[in-house]
Amino acid sequence: MACALAAGALVGSSAGGLTTAAAEPADIAEPLVVRPPDVPNDPAPPQPDHLAAARHLKEHKNATPLGTNDFGCLPTAAHPRPVVLAHGTDSTAYSDWSAIGPQLAAAGFCVFALNYGGAPGADTYGTEDLRASAHQVGQFVDHVLATTGAAEVDLVGFSQGANVTRYYTNKLGGASKVANWVGVASPTYGGVMYGLVPVAQVIPGALEVFAKVTSTAAVQQAQGSPVMLELNAGGDTVPGVRYVTIGSRVDEMIQPFSNIALRGASAENVVVQDLCPDNLTGHFHMVYDPFVQQLVLRALDPVNASAPTCAPVALGTGIPQVIIAGNS
Repeated sequence: MACALAAGALVGSSAGGLTTAAAEPADIAEPLVVRPPDVPNDPAPPQPDHLAAARHLKEHKNATPLGTNDFGCLPTAAHPRPVVLAHGTDSTAYSDWSAIGPQLAAAGFCVFALNYGGAPGADTYGTEDLRASAHQVGQFVDHVLATTGAAEVDLVGFSQGANVTRYYTNKLGGASKVANWVGVASPTYGGVMYGLVPVAQVIPGALEVFAKVTSTAAVQQAQGSPVMLELNAGGDTVPGVRYVTIGSRVDEMIQPFSNIALRGASAENVVVQDLCPDNLTGHFHMVYDPFVQQLVLRALDPVNASAPTCAPVALGTGIPQVIIAGNS
C-alpha cells in the first residue's frame, strides 16, 4: 500500500481526514473531496515497459522509481528546482516513471513522484475527478518545496498527468511555484477516442455509462468536456511559466493529433517524428522510449542535455504490454 503523505505537512488538509476545496470557476457548484495524495517510498529498479513495472508492483505495492521521493535531497546550483512527476490515467508513479525517474535522479535532479486521484482502497490511481487531483498536486508541491527549501518546482506530466499539473498551474494559483511545465502525450484539448466521443456526447446517458466502465477522469478528458473547456478557458498558458509538450503524430489515444499542442505564449510543441521520422512511438510507449526520455531531460535542462539519439521504433510498440498489464 502506498503511504499517505502526513496530513500535517500538507497545506489545506485536516489531520487524518478529508478536505473539501471549492471548485473553480464558481459555476461548478459541488465541492471537491480532496484526500491527501499517496506517496510511495519503496525504491524500485527501472523497468523496460509497463508490463514489467506492473509485475513488480504486484509484489511491491509501495514501489517508487529508484532515486525518487528522497525527502533528504537538496537542490544544487546546477539543478535548483525539484522535479515533480505526475502519472497518467489508471496508473501509478512507478508504472509510468520507473525509467525516467531514475534517469533524472542520476542527472542530479531532486525528483519526486506522487500517486494522485485514487479511490479509497484502490491499487491504481488517476481515476477520480481531475480537479480534485490537481489540488492533490498542489498539496504535494507545497510539501516538496517546504522540505527541499526550493522556491519553485518543474512539473512533468504524462497523459492525464499533463492535464492535472496544468490545471494546478493555470487554475489553482500554482504558476508562482512552477518554472517549467512539461507535458508528455498531453491531452491538451482532449481526445475523440477514434470518433466515439462525439457520438457518445449526443446520446443521453452514454458518457455516464462510459464513466462507470472506465473512470471519471477518462470521461473528463474527452474533447469538448466541461473540464477540458474549463482548463483551457482564458488561454492554454499563463505568464511566468515555460511550457513544453512532447507528442507523437501516431498517438493512439489523442486524436486529432493537433489536440496535443498548446496554443499559447511561452509554449514549445515538440513532435517526436519531426526530429526522428522512423520513431513511431505512440501514446502508451512514450515514457519508455529512450528518445522521448532524452527529450524530457532536454526540456528540463536545455543547456546541458545532449542531443537525443534517433532510432527506429515500430508502430504499436508497447500496446501489447499495456493490455496484458491491465488484464493480469
